[in-house]
Amino acid sequence: MNILVINCGSSSLKYQLINIEEEKVYARGLCERIGIDGSRIKHTPEGKETIINEIPMNNHKDAVKLVIDALTNNDYGVIKNMDEISAVGHRVVHGGEYFSESVIINEEVKKAIEECSDLAPLHNPPNLIGIEACEQLMPNTPMVAVFDTAFHQTMPKEAYLYAIPYELYKKHKIRRYGFHGTSHKYVANRAANILGRPIEELKIVTCHLGNGASVCAIKNGKSIDTSMGFTPLAGLVMGTRSGDIDPAIVSFIMEKENMSVKEVDNLLNKKSGVLGLSGVSSDFRDIEAAMKNGNERANIAMDVFTYTVVKYIGAYAAAMNGLDAIVFTAGLGENNHEIRRDICKHVEFLGVKVDEEKNNCRGVERDFSAEGAKVHTLVIPTNEELMIAYETKNLLKK
Repeated sequence: MNILVINCGSSSLKYQLINIEEEKVYARGLCERIGIDGSRIKHTPEGKETIINEIPMNNHKDAVKLVIDALTNNDYGVIKNMDEISAVGHRVVHGGEYFSESVIINEEVKKAIEECSDLAPLHNPPNLIGIEACEQLMPNTPMVAVFDTAFHQTMPKEAYLYAIPYELYKKHKIRRYGFHGTSHKYVANRAANILGRPIEELKIVTCHLGNGASVCAIKNGKSIDTSMGFTPLAGLVMGTRSGDIDPAIVSFIMEKENMSVKEVDNLLNKKSGVLGLSGVSSDFRDIEAAMKNGNERANIAMDVFTYTVVKYIGAYAAAMNGLDAIVFTAGLGENNHEIRRDICKHVEFLGVKVDEEKNNCRGVERDFSAEGAKVHTLVIPTNEELMIAYETKNLLKK
């Protein structure tokens, strides 16, 4: 069964064609600058060189057509025709309270995704555009929506409710939703496999650490709390996002800097985080380079980031009344052994003990716990596309 996984952004479209039985990626690629001058598609058949074609893409329908053309191309395609695509799995950022699991897309599902656009205005509209583009070009192919928020719908009320008037929750659905759910679910299940234990018996903290970052408490296979909240702005310090701040800071900045609501929202989402603290970059690699050159603000930025991760791990160990494993994933979590080491040092009181030699790795699955550690520490590269493909396959089999 070949699953085409689609992830649409406002001006981009990422894709992978996966044979789910073999867990084999036939091809992957990226359409970028959709609707902007200089648009192009990068297409990489597995084991072959990347093909880059600069070609105008006025909209996501154009992009989807180019993806299909690339996959079926006589020279660098990987399938003969579209009939070899069994289904399309779409990443959708926000499912609100409508969806606690992946669903086959119909008109009712699309309407619900549109209604959640107020909660994810930068993500849900392009996700929906991608769905409709695929429907037009592949009308007989089943479409599945896999939601970033669905995995966290198992959170109890004490974890997802904010202490604001309850009427506002009922009226506007203001609550903690959490994101990166597909990633957290994937690495937690992989951790259970690596440890050789049923996930239903484990208490795991998963740390998705990248430019966007979140931590999740997973008890008996279910998300019971997560650091991102009503929006992806909450929780950890991130590349450009502030993470948790005193809410009164918003009105204070508006008054002191004569800013509008939109301007402050832009400040907190795009000009804060390690970029705002360091004044260097939102890319952690640039921060590290600046640290090595003695940049004090870069050091401060990294210390603040590390500290927020540590706080959440400690809080979630308490929330679950115990801890069996900590999992690191995403760009920073998978590739930066120093960050993993520094975070783990702060939580040694929980029974964490790191084997420095095992920890010195990048982008591989590994249990880097030292002998005698009571809590396992693992690095597991995330694979959201594979998780989406699995969810799609399982739904079709039902």
